[in-house]
Amino acid sequence: MSLELPFAAADIHGIIFDMDGLLLDSERVALATVAAAAAELGLEWRAEVGLAMVGLNSQDGPKVIRYHLGENYPVADLYEAFGRIYEAAIAAGSIPLKGGVVELFDVLDGLSLGRVVATSTRRSRAEPKLAAVGLLPRVHGMVCGDEVSRGKPAPDIFVAAAARLGVPVANCLVLEDSNAGVRGALAAGTRVVMVPDLLQPADDVLAAGVPVAASLHDIAGFLEGRSG
Repeated sequence: MSLELPFAAADIHGIIFDMDGLLLDSERVALATVAAAAAELGLEWRAEVGLAMVGLNSQDGPKVIRYHLGENYPVADLYEAFGRIYEAAIAAGSIPLKGGVVELFDVLDGLSLGRVVATSTRRSRAEPKLAAVGLLPRVHGMVCGDEVSRGKPAPDIFVAAAARLGVPVANCLVLEDSNAGVRGALAAGTRVVMVPDLLQPADDVLAAGVPVAASLHDIAGFLEGRSG
């Protein structure tokens, strides 16, 4: 069954992709890595803290950690250990693509639709991650978490991504796996579809009528309708 969305494929003039959990099957790797980093340092860690950080940038993530684990939690030490282990995973090619990515990018190529990545990850880490899976040459730009003053769920990164595409925000389709990202896209005024990974749609996301797709295969099928 084809994906039914409250707008036409012809209304979409550019795509804005989240990266982690949407293009890359990286969130599970990240959660395992932060747990390993905490264990290495002999620090307390809880899985729900990692889940609460999904979609947030490196400025907002520490606030979540301190809220759950205390103001004196050694966040800098945790981030250093996390970065060392995670960079090794990236270099080893341990982060695979999500299903449907190649199919969707092939469809976008056929339709000559522009695409930009809007990720909470900083550029120095995001570019190697996309390069490792062959996607970096296939995107037309990136806006990264260290390049906006406010991270998701603020709209800043999506407004900047639409400007990078040269497309009105209302004609951009944002694809997101996190509730924080969906909220930011809604605030920016874009079309948005949630493709859940580790997190299911929150009550406010469902109340806003945000469409939910099972995978990027569904998005590829929907956009192919532009040429029909």
